[in-house]
Amino acid sequence: MARSPRAPWKRSNPRKQAGKTSKHLTSAQKSAAKARARRAGRRYPNLVDNMRMAAKKSTKGKASKSTRKTAKKTRKTAARKTTARKTAKGRRKKIRAVA
Repeated sequence: MARSPRAPWKRSNPRKQAGKTSKHLTSAQKSAAKARARRAGRRYPNLVDNMRMAAKKSTKGKASKSTRKTAKKTRKTAARKTTARKTAKGRRKKIRAVA
């Protein structure tokens, strides 16, 4: 990625040039920017921290949805296995009691 010759605080807002309104950071993005600033030894996030969080892709969407589906499938499979074990155990007890 090529670096721009000017610092970000000296450049104009590209969204403003495109005629679009600026987007606000979500509360999660704000807290992530604050954490990033604290790790860097700053009390408050600067423009670079905010820009990084705004550019970062959200974790919501297809990736997390597929993860939830997989987790749900795993839970169902585990539930089926435990039920099968319980019923098999019950059958063995009944057979022993009858014999």
